[in-house]
Amino acid sequence: MRCRIAPSVLGLNHSDMRGKVREIIAGGAEMIHFDVMDGQFVPPITFGAALIEGLRDLGDTFFEAHLMTQSPDRHFEAFASAGCQRIIFHSEATAHDHRLVQHLHDLGVQAGVAINPGTPAEAVKGVLGLADLVLVMTVNPGWGGQKFVSAALDKVRQVREWDAKVDIEVDGGIDPTTLPHARAAGANVFVVGNYLVKQPDLGAGMRELNALCV
Repeated sequence: MRCRIAPSVLGLNHSDMRGKVREIIAGGAEMIHFDVMDGQFVPPITFGAALIEGLRDLGDTFFEAHLMTQSPDRHFEAFASAGCQRIIFHSEATAHDHRLVQHLHDLGVQAGVAINPGTPAEAVKGVLGLADLVLVMTVNPGWGGQKFVSAALDKVRQVREWDAKVDIEVDGGIDPTTLPHARAAGANVFVVGNYLVKQPDLGAGMRELNALCV
């Protein structure tokens, strides 16, 4: 499976979001990950589709929205219209995973299904072969900078055993130390937020991370 870095904008300075995202793209980012929080599914509130729409003219870089929201399907059209090529919702937020995946495909975007550290891998087994991506959270969702939950890699291994072709993304505590372990477990897409934001040169930080995917 091809390895890719998905830099998250969560910890970037929002007053210069365009400039920071431009630096990351110039550093070789193939995709940008947007953590969308509604203050209900998780306590914080981040941003909506308007922010993504305002960045869409920076180029054709792949945009994915990770909806940590209640009733995520209420927001699918807005994020698809804003220019997201993939929208990820949480299995814990719906009893209708299949329908939501099909809804996203009907909108012409890829569908991802996420599970929290406390949710078993079996929660996504039923959508394998239909969903484009499974996101295994490697921290509890809500805040950046948390410690990597290594036990979540058991779920990565299980999902990879069930499906050799699906993209498996990990999100939380990913850095040059933890990324190789997640990759060895079977993940191939890596959300990096806090580590990248702390780098003095975002472009150089992005190039360092991309080198881990060679």
